[in-house]
Amino acid sequence: MTTSTTAGLAELTGDYVLDPAHTRIGFVARHAMVTKVRGAFHRFEGTARLDGADPARSTVQVVIKTESIATGVEQRDQHLRTNDFLDAPNFPDITFRSTSVEPLSGEMYRVTGDLTVKDTTKPVSIDFEYTGNAVDPSGNLRVGLEGSTTISRREFGVTWNAALEGGGVLVGDKVVLEFDISAVKQG
Repeated sequence: MTTSTTAGLAELTGDYVLDPAHTRIGFVARHAMVTKVRGAFHRFEGTARLDGADPARSTVQVVIKTESIATGVEQRDQHLRTNDFLDAPNFPDITFRSTSVEPLSGEMYRVTGDLTVKDTTKPVSIDFEYTGNAVDPSGNLRVGLEGSTTISRREFGVTWNAALEGGGVLVGDKVVLEFDISAVKQG
């Protein structure tokens, strides 16, 4: 059996699922031009096929439930679920499906794919750092990845805003998507 943090890439080849108890899919957006609001999605599913011998043949799929958005302020969360932002009743899912995986330097990989928010699909690239692997107490092989990317919310049809009295807008256009992944090998 593989010992903690020692599995080579070839040993990592296989099918994985995201562990929602140990994975965070979050975001950061500028508020009132002076501070940042941080939040996360608490319901999501994801699968990956990792190919340790040829990482470019790896694939990833993630489905995020829009109604699970949480920033710690219920009134704001309710607003984010409306048509002004994510329109959760009509668009219950945000999806990502990879189209390519490119090894970069060291333990870095660029995952490019189609991100769909509301009814708009755009290509995005996410740079991930492979943070290691371990066999957990239940005997499951886990891999860790951390990554982020910045998107324009307007490009995905999320255009609501309010002008500020002194100039500027209430909600910034750029949103940083953050991924702290723990994936468990299946089979």
